[in-house]
Amino acid sequence: MSTAKRPPGGKAAPARKPAGGGDGRRQPPRDARDGDGKPGRAPGRGASSAGPARGANAAGPARKGAAPARKPAGRSGGSGPARPPSRSRDEYPTVQAFIAIGANLGDAAAAVRAAMLAIGAIERTTVTASSSLYRSAPVDATGPDFINAVVAVRTGLTAEALLADLQLLELEAGRERSFPNAPRTLDLDLLTHGNTVKDTPALTLPHPRMRERAFVLKPLAEIAPDKVPRAALARVSKQVIERLRDTDASA
Repeated sequence: MSTAKRPPGGKAAPARKPAGGGDGRRQPPRDARDGDGKPGRAPGRGASSAGPARGANAAGPARKGAAPARKPAGRSGGSGPARPPSRSRDEYPTVQAFIAIGANLGDAAAAVRAAMLAIGAIERTTVTASSSLYRSAPVDATGPDFINAVVAVRTGLTAEALLADLQLLELEAGRERSFPNAPRTLDLDLLTHGNTVKDTPALTLPHPRMRERAFVLKPLAEIAPDKVPRAALARVSKQVIERLRDTDASA
């Protein structure tokens, strides 16, 4: 049996104590102890680890000096795409448009006034001026006298989209196209849309017959005199049209 060599002096060097303590048992590392100095569970490295997560949605404390995480631009949470900020209708690029309104069935005056409100409720569209109500004899049409008006709008819709919404309002008002120029519960004509010039089977702009009709030019001249030349008004002067007083319009 071999014996350990003794250092000079004849005394053996004292045995080293384990790093964790004096009883020989291995102690957990310092950072794995609880706050009171007692041994605790060391954080594991697997999926069930109780340590702070490292992903984008981690709720653990941020490291000292680290920049704060940015919030998504749209929603306040979640991982979906950011939703663009909502804009009011005044923030959309718009053009000026003019719309002629007419009716000669049922309570025509009430239908025209309701149409003015309904046009103002169209998406991205605001009524900026409304003419008085006018009574006119039918032109190229049959039935009772018409009640007419014109409104000016600012709209962010294309001419085609605005026309589609106007036709929907006609349907909701009970418009039936049983034959050409039939009497109508509501008739909405897009007269102009900005500087748009268009000639398609579905839409012609400016309206091809607006300069031939007193029931369009008279109300239009009331709210936008710069849009109606005097010569055009003179050409339709023989057409029967009457501006209604407020009492007549409410009857």
